Amino acid sequence: MDDVDRQLERTIDALLDQRRDGATICPSEAARAVDPEDWRALMPAARDAAGRLAAAGAVQVTQRGEVVDVATARGPVRIRRPR
Repeated sequence: MDDVDRQLERTIDALLDQRRDGATICPSEAARAVDPEDWRALMPAARDAAGRLAAAGAVQVTQRGEVVDVATARGPVRIRRPR
């Protein structure tokens, strides 16, 4: 894990802290916060960061409102605090 990976994890955590209970964020929001110019290149790392946080129990990754494994999910996902 490098500095960008840690920064993405911290950013996901901070973005969720700023939202109301039950709100979600998109991994792209974290990627854009870390690198506004080249955020698309960070998308795989942002999803990986969400996966690590989910494995630690800090977040849940969802798709269409259902908790999913971000490593196998295809398409858009959202991140939220565990319910």
